[in-house]
Amino acid sequence: MSRTPMPFYAGDVSALAKNLRLKLQEADGAPGHVELLNMLVKAGGYRNFQHFKAQFEAGQAAVPPEVRGPEVDFKRVKKVVRLFDDQGYLTRWPKKYSERVLCLWVMWSRIEPRTFYNECEISALLEQQHLFEDHALLRRELADHRMVERTSDGSRYRRLETAPPPEAVEVFRRLR
Repeated sequence: MSRTPMPFYAGDVSALAKNLRLKLQEADGAPGHVELLNMLVKAGGYRNFQHFKAQFEAGQAAVPPEVRGPEVDFKRVKKVVRLFDDQGYLTRWPKKYSERVLCLWVMWSRIEPRTFYNECEISALLEQQHLFEDHALLRRELADHRMVERTSDGSRYRRLETAPPPEAVEVFRRLR
C-alpha cells in the first residue's frame, strides 16, 4: 500500500524545536514511529496524529493552524440543520444553548441588513421563519445576543452587522 504524503507546517520552527526537545526528554528511551509522529504534530499545534490526518483529509492541513481559525463542530452543525425542514423553517426551539445560538444566527441571516423594522414588521418576518409559533422568543433572544439592536421602548429593530462564527456559516451553506 502506498503512503500519501502529508505536508506539515510549523509557524515557528524555534517553538517547534523547543517543544519537541521537551517531549523527547520526557520520553523513556527512543520513541517509536507513532510516538514520534504524535510528538511532532502536537508540537505543531494539533491534538494528535489522528487529528492532523483528519484535517489533512478534509483539505485543511496545508493551511497553517493560525490562519485556519476555530474548528467547526460538524456534528453540532448536522444536529442544527435537522431542526429545519426542507423549506428552511425552524421546526422547534432546541434545548441546548449552543444549538439555539446557531438557530439564532440563521434567523439573523434572514433579516435585511441596514433596514429598520417596527415591532410588527420584525415579528411578521420571524413568524415566517419557524413553525413553533413563538416569534417573541426569537425577537428577544436576537436582541439579548446582540444580533439585533432595538430602541429602549422596543419600537424599532435593526440587524447588527457582525461576522457569524464558522459553525453558523456552515449551517447557512447546508440550508441553502
